[in-house]
This record gives sequence, structure tokens and C-alpha cells, in this order.
Amino acid sequence: MKAAYLTAIRELEIRDVPEPRLQEPDDVLLQVETVGVCGSDIHYYRTGRIGDQVVEFPFVLGHEFSGRVVDVGPDAGRVKVGQRVAVDPLAPCGACDQCLSGRMHTCRNQKFLGCPGQTAGCLCEYIVMPASSCFPVGENVSATQAALIEPLAIGVYAQQLGGSTDGKTIVILGSGPIGLCVLLACRAAGDCKVYATDLIDERLAVARKLGANWTGKPTDLDVVAEIAAAEPLGVDLAFECAGEQETLDQGVELLSPGGKFMMVGIPETDRVSFAPARMRRKELTLQNVRRQNECEQLAVDMVSDGRITVDSLATHDFSLHQTKEALDLVDAYGDGVVKAMIHVARS
Repeated sequence: MKAAYLTAIRELEIRDVPEPRLQEPDDVLLQVETVGVCGSDIHYYRTGRIGDQVVEFPFVLGHEFSGRVVDVGPDAGRVKVGQRVAVDPLAPCGACDQCLSGRMHTCRNQKFLGCPGQTAGCLCEYIVMPASSCFPVGENVSATQAALIEPLAIGVYAQQLGGSTDGKTIVILGSGPIGLCVLLACRAAGDCKVYATDLIDERLAVARKLGANWTGKPTDLDVVAEIAAAEPLGVDLAFECAGEQETLDQGVELLSPGGKFMMVGIPETDRVSFAPARMRRKELTLQNVRRQNECEQLAVDMVSDGRITVDSLATHDFSLHQTKEALDLVDAYGDGVVKAMIHVARS
């Protein structure tokens, strides 16, 4: 089969490698259909690392994908040959203290697709996943929609951690794919007022289409002053989805006393800072958000029954042979890109 290998910083090769085979009774062999380019992929592509997770070249990136079931082991359960599936890229051990307490996403022995030191990614034609990571979708859900289930599940989990959105005022700082997924999840969960910011006009246009009441571009106006004028008592929830010091500071300023700061974005730097006096005087809650923590099935259900429509997130299409072009586009925030989709099965 063919696979896209990151061979150095911003260098990529398409290589021929052996197809994977089933090894465990609950294994599922998938033909990869569509892969979404994630911001974390770009961290590895641009710098070769996220924190202490450092790429050893060559390495296959990618973790947001949909696939078609080609073969299954005897213990695959509900997963059947021929089904299209959305995939949770996490394979937890199921036995550590974190797994046993319902925190699969912080499993101490986890294997996560496209994560250095854990397992290679899905930018390849075939891949083996445990059946527990595979979520069948109906034929009414396209390969692109199924690949978008993974980032949507992160938005759903972030909303759940943030609590009820009904009647709340919310600011989303960074309207990239994850910020937009948070917006979709918050809108689906309750009647809320949403302020959204971003540096890219096209992403703000998508945010308005998906239900943002107000959007602002920090390079054009003082978004803190504008939102504060509309919400003089502050907002209830701030979802930081850009991983930038500027947006971290904005969230602290905009929150009302007793508000909740949801840190969803992944900073590229090793350290960020907060104004402790401001946080203490407001008695703010800081909540980190890690991945989707078993929200995949709920996200599948929400897309399948039409409660959430994810189509607006997919703005650019590429083949496996065009993977470098896709990564370069997202890396440069080019052409108003929201989510670049790599269609492996059509390559």
C-alpha cells in the first residue's frame, strides 16, 4: 500500500509499504477513505514536536479519518465487513487506573494514531484498529462527514465539561475547526449567545453560518472592548481554541466572576502565562480539555440524525499524493482554509 511519510520538517514522501494484517481477535482492517488535517498534525509538520512528544523521522501523521471495513477478527462484535466507520484514534489499555475510572483519554498506556512514541498515523491506504475504536455510520453519512466526527467529538466533550449552555453567554477564541466544532456543540446543547473571534475572514463567515451571534477579527478591532461593551458583566464561558497567549489573555479579561475558562487549544510553546490576580479576584475555573473522552458515539448520532451539520467545515480537497500541498496550505492558513480533507480512497 501507499503511505505518506514525514521525513523531515516540512518534508514528505509517498512510499510503498506492506499492507497491515489482523493480529488481535478484536482487530478491524480498514480501507482509509478520508483524512482530515488537524492542527496537531501541523505542529509536528512545522516543528517536529508537541511538548515532549518528538517525532522520530520517518513518521506517518494523521488521526482524523473515516474508513470502510475490509476484514474483522472473531471478536469484532458490532463491526461488520463493508460498513463505513468513523474512528476514535485512541486505543486505551483498559486496565490502568485512568481507564478503570472512566478516563480513557488519559490512559497511562494509550496508543494514539499519529502520536510520536505511540503509533503511526492514518495517512495510508489501509490501517488496523481495535473494534472499540470503530463507530459504524449509515450510508447517509459521507466519508468526509464521518472523518469530521473526530473533531466534532472534541467539541462535544468540551461543551460537556463546560456545563449547560442554555441561557449562557459564550466566547469562542479561535474559530478554526475545533472552535467551530465547539460552536456546533454549544448550539446543539442549548439556547446560548455566542461571540466568536478569528484572524481569518472566511472562518468568521463559517462561524456566522453555524450560529455565532457576533464575530470579530482581532487585527481589525479590539475584540475584548467590543464584547465587553455588549456584555458589561462578562461572559459565562470562554473556550480558548487557538493556543495563543493573546487569546488566553482575552479569555481571562472577558469572563465574569465565577466564570469558566475552557482551554481547548494546544499552544506551540512549552509555557504560557496567566494573570493570577485577575483570575483570583474573579475566582475563575480553569479547565483543560483533552481529546473527546468517549463522545464519539454521541457525535455520530448527532450527525446521523441531523442535529448537527458539519459540511461547512470541509473547505479543501486533496488526494494522498497531494498530502504535502494540504499540509502546506493549512500551515500557511492559506486560501481561507478551515479543514483540508485528504481523500485517500480516491487517490
